[in-house]
Amino acid sequence: MALAPALPLAGLAARQPCAADSLSRFVLNGIPIDQVTLEEAAARVMARLTKRSGHDVAGPMLIMGPNAQLITLAAKRPQFAQALRTAGLSVADGISIVLASRWLGQSLPERVTGGDLMERLCIESARHGLSVFFLGGLPGAAERTARKFERLCPGFRTAGFCCPPMGFERDPAANEDILRQIMAAKPDLLCVAFGAPRQEIWMMENVPGLPVGAAISVGAALDTQAGLRKRAPRWTHRIGMEWLYRLVREPRRLWRRYLIGNAEFLLIVGREWWRQRRRSAGQQEEQHASTLQTCSRVEE
Repeated sequence: MALAPALPLAGLAARQPCAADSLSRFVLNGIPIDQVTLEEAAARVMARLTKRSGHDVAGPMLIMGPNAQLITLAAKRPQFAQALRTAGLSVADGISIVLASRWLGQSLPERVTGGDLMERLCIESARHGLSVFFLGGLPGAAERTARKFERLCPGFRTAGFCCPPMGFERDPAANEDILRQIMAAKPDLLCVAFGAPRQEIWMMENVPGLPVGAAISVGAALDTQAGLRKRAPRWTHRIGMEWLYRLVREPRRLWRRYLIGNAEFLLIVGREWWRQRRRSAGQQEEQHASTLQTCSRVEE
């Protein structure tokens, strides 16, 4: 798969101010999602990384990407919901999130997948001499992804790569070994590919104490970049049918996630729509009562 062309950082930054409090956020069931395009998200992260210093009191930027599955999972698992809320940048990694935002009157501009954002950030990191550490994925995926970017992006700097075994985070010694590797490498960007909710919870619990500029949750992106998994065709992304493509290819593994999970997501969105209607009706009643009271005083 060919990498997307790099875009000038100055052009990207001009489209979106980089002040931390300038983003508008769409909140769904307590989970915030930033109203940014892919270009704006990349510009924001790169502005943070290029201005990074050894005394960055703000700490690493956590980048996460809620989708319909993650929103429904967060509704059942408070720790995961807490992890998603720690993100300094939260992008809509799912067309269902974008459609829900439009239905609820707070339109997100577009879908921004973790894989696409990771690719863009790696390209820009190569242009600016920044280093990247790849963590997770299938055996060999992290190294193959690093070698791919080294081959295709002149100047790309690999800080390190590691594919820890499943469940390593529950072993204090194994987790400490991973942390030591990252601390020694001091990467500007850390790409974490454990799958949700493991990657987001691990990031919340471990990344704030690491000497990194930003960490992004990327799911299966290392596997697809390495050629170990096949990503859905681009045309399915454009029409919002990537989930159906995946379901047809892996029905046994994914039927519950998409058929039951999507129904649960629709219930969450429906409840939020109903709450908005009730709030709106209550505000109208208050305004009507206030108007009547004002008229009553005038008549007296």
